Amino acid sequence: MQFFKSTHIDFIGSRYKFFIVSISLFVLTVGAFIYRGGPNYGIDFTGGMMMQISFEKELTDLQDLRNAIEDSKITSFEIQTSENLIMIRAKKTLQSQEEFEKSVSQSIQNKFPDNPMKVERIEYVGPSVGQYLSKQALYSFFFAFLGMIVYVAFRFKSSLWGVASVLGIIHDVVISFGFVILVNKEINITVVAALLTVAGYSINDTIVLFDRIKENLRFGAKETFANIINKSINEVLVRTVVTSLTVFIVSTSLFFFGGEVIHTFAYIMVIGTVLGAYSTIFLCTPLVYEWELRRNNRLKMAIKQGVINSKKK
Repeated sequence: MQFFKSTHIDFIGSRYKFFIVSISLFVLTVGAFIYRGGPNYGIDFTGGMMMQISFEKELTDLQDLRNAIEDSKITSFEIQTSENLIMIRAKKTLQSQEEFEKSVSQSIQNKFPDNPMKVERIEYVGPSVGQYLSKQALYSFFFAFLGMIVYVAFRFKSSLWGVASVLGIIHDVVISFGFVILVNKEINITVVAALLTVAGYSINDTIVLFDRIKENLRFGAKETFANIINKSINEVLVRTVVTSLTVFIVSTSLFFFGGEVIHTFAYIMVIGTVLGAYSTIFLCTPLVYEWELRRNNRLKMAIKQGVINSKKK
């Protein structure tokens, strides 16, 4: 890692190229939304059938149970187990309750002929995340972002830093969500949890870089703002690469070897880890620089035109 300690990369000078990359990713997200006809909501949002089954002997291989349910043409479901008791929650289909019970029971019994089963109960269940909870989640995001803006603005004595950091979070969460839609994965509670994790990871990385910029601003009065930002990014580059690479490796391992239950969470974390590091370096700080640059240009123009007295600057 000694190579990164001596880098002098001009990140600010290439900011427009990466602005184009971010815009392209947003366009891809919109395209995925249109192509897929919207998100593929899972059981948590749509509701479905709940079936409770008891077995004579305890099941030891849940993958065989999953395969049996899939053989009955049920593609979206969740399983909860407790010794020899199994609870299946399946996404709402065109099947009636009787047809659902018959197809699933027959498929499971064929898969486990030596383990007699009994359907304890079957009923329709509503979505656990309805319209009310969806609104509450949106309100939570809004007030969380507002709180971050206030916190970062107070810490760095400028609301601009807070707005830039929240824009980075929105960038990472929206594009991560777009990649979920692109591959047509189900939107459920796991996806919401993963997106919140991405948001937390993203803001943490951004705060570390902003802290370094703030520190360098104190001792770099003779340097330009662009040079201070580039210097700060190069100084924390090792930390960003090591941290992101560690999370990326863990997330990739979970994606390939973690099993079906955690597959979607790991997928979002793989995407979100890359986006978190990207937005911190190539979006948040360049946005701060771009705003300050334009503000200073407007100030100079106002002074030149006599709107503002140079002595009051």
